[in-house]
Amino acid sequence: MNILRRKWQGLPRGMVVLIAALVIYVPLLFIVAQSFLSAPFFARSKEWSLEAFGFIFTDPDFYLALRSGFILAFGLVIIAIPLGGILAFLMVRTDLPGRRFIEPLILVPIFVSPMVLGFGYVVAAGPVGFLSQWAQAWLGFVPWNIYSMFSIVVIAGLTHVPHAYLYISSALRSVGSDVEEAARTVGATPLQVMTSVSLPMVRPSILYACVLLFFLGLEVFGLMLVLGDPEGNMVLATYLYKLTNKLGTPSYHLMAAVAVVLICITIPLVMLQRRLMRTANRFVTMKGKASQSRALPLGKWRWVAGAVVVAWLTVTIGVPLLGVALRAFISNWGVGVSLWDELSLATFRNIWQQPNLLRAIVNSMAIGIIGGALAVVCYLFVGIAMHRKPDNVTRFLDYSVLVPRAVPGLLAGLAFLWVFLFVPMWLDQSLKNGWLSTLPVADWLREHLIVQLRALRNTIFSVWLAYTVVWMAYGLRLISSTLLQVAPELEEAARSTGASRGQITRHVTVPLARYGLIGSWLLMFLIFEREYSTGVYLLSPGTETIGSMLVSLWAAGAIDIVAALSFINILLVVVGLGIALRFGVKLHD
Repeated sequence: MNILRRKWQGLPRGMVVLIAALVIYVPLLFIVAQSFLSAPFFARSKEWSLEAFGFIFTDPDFYLALRSGFILAFGLVIIAIPLGGILAFLMVRTDLPGRRFIEPLILVPIFVSPMVLGFGYVVAAGPVGFLSQWAQAWLGFVPWNIYSMFSIVVIAGLTHVPHAYLYISSALRSVGSDVEEAARTVGATPLQVMTSVSLPMVRPSILYACVLLFFLGLEVFGLMLVLGDPEGNMVLATYLYKLTNKLGTPSYHLMAAVAVVLICITIPLVMLQRRLMRTANRFVTMKGKASQSRALPLGKWRWVAGAVVVAWLTVTIGVPLLGVALRAFISNWGVGVSLWDELSLATFRNIWQQPNLLRAIVNSMAIGIIGGALAVVCYLFVGIAMHRKPDNVTRFLDYSVLVPRAVPGLLAGLAFLWVFLFVPMWLDQSLKNGWLSTLPVADWLREHLIVQLRALRNTIFSVWLAYTVVWMAYGLRLISSTLLQVAPELEEAARSTGASRGQITRHVTVPLARYGLIGSWLLMFLIFEREYSTGVYLLSPGTETIGSMLVSLWAAGAIDIVAALSFINILLVVVGLGIALRFGVKLHD
C-alpha cells in the first residue's frame, strides 16, 4: 500500500518531467532530423541524405558568416568584459555619485530589443542620421561608418556590457572589502585596487561572463540584420535567415543543417557555463571575514569616473533611444530635412488604422502580462519537481532546461514551426491509414483533434510556447532562487506534522515564495516584450508581435512604421521596468 501511495504521489512529478522533456527535445529532434533529409520533411521526394551539409560546407557565404560570427563573438568579449568589470567596481565598491539612479539605466540594454537598438543607431548615426548630419555640418565629414564590421563589433560590445556587469557585480557583492581596505592602507590607488585586488577576487565570475558573452556573440541576429546587411556582413543567424531569399524556395533542410552546426558550437559553451557556475564557490578563499562592505573613496577621480559612466550610458542608451524617439515623430527623414517642420503623429495614426499592427501591440502586451504569468506557473511546476530532490530526475531536468538556451531564438522559432506543421500531419496520416487507424475514434479524432492542432499554428499560443521554452533556463533560475529562500526548517516542520509533499508545496513553500514569484513575473514580462527572433518564423495573421513585425517591416523597408513600433516597444519596457523597480525587484540578481 505504501509503495502504491508513493507511486501515486510521484505521478504529478512524472507528468511534469514528461511534458518538459517533450517540449524541449521534440523541436530539437525535428531540427536534427530535417538536416539529414534531402528536401523539406513534407516533400514526397525527400530521402535521408547529407546533401544539406554538402551544400553549406561548399558555400563561400557560410564560411564568411562563420568567420564574421567568431570575430563578433571575440570582439564582443574583448570590449564588454573590461567595461563591465570597471562598471561593477565603480558601482559596488566606490562612492561614485548617483549610483542608485545609474544602476537601473545600466541594465536597460538587456531589456530593450536588439532590433530596436540597431534601428536606433541607424537613425542616429547612419549615413543620413541625425548625428551624422551634425558631424558633417561641424567637421565637414562623418568620422564613422555605422555599417562596417568594426562598428558592429563595437556596438555589440557596448550593448552587451550589462551582461558582464551583472555577473561581476553580483560576485563583488558577495565578498567582503577587508582585502581592498588593506590595499588602500598601504597606499594603493583606486585603479590599483580594482586591477590587483577586487577583480582578481572574482576571476571565476569573470571567466563565466566571458563564456556567456562569447555565446551571446554567436547568436547575435537583430543588430547584424540591421547594421550588417548594407555592406554584406553576416553571421550564421542572418545567413540562415537569408537562405530562402538566396535560393528562392523554402530550404528547410539547409536551414536545419546550419542550425545543427550552430547548436554543435553553442551546446559545449552552455555546458561549460554550467560547470563554471558549479565550481565558482571553490574560489572564495580571499574574501576574508564577513563584514559590511564600505565604499572606497575615489577622491579627485570621483567625477572623472562618473563622466566615463555617463559617456557609456550616452553612447549605448541615449543615442539609439533618442534616435528612435525622434524618428517616430517625424514624417520625412534625410539630408536637409528640418526636424521641427516634419514633426507629426501620422505614423501612429497609420498604425491605428492597420489591424495587423494593432494585433501586434495587443499580442505583445498579452504575451507579456498573461503569457509571462503562465510561463512563471510552468517554471514553478518544473522548479518544484527539482526542489531539494537530489536524484537522477533532478539531474536530468537540470541539464535538460539548459538545452533551449543553446538554441538561438531564431532557430527555436523555426523548430516550433516544424512541430506545428508536422505533428498534425503525422497524426492525420497515422489515423487515416497508419498504426492509429485501428482506434474506434480514429475518424472523430481526424475531424476534431487534428483540425484544432492545425489551428494552433495561427494562434498566439504557438508564440507563447516557443517563448516559454526558449527562456526556460532563465525563468527556472528565477524560480529556483525564489524557492530556495524558503528555509528548509519550515518544510521539515510541516512534514513532521504528517503533511504530504503536495500539501507542503501548496501551504508552505509557494505561499512564502509569492513575492519572489511576482518579481519573476515582472522580469518575464520584460523578457517577453524584448523578444523578437523567436517569433520570426511563427509570424502569420493572428500571431503578430511587435518584435516579429519589426523584422518583417524592416525587410520591407517600412522605416516609419518600424520607428513607431520601436517607440511603443520602448514605452512598454519602460513601464514594466518602472513597475518592477517600484515592487523592489532586484534586477542585478
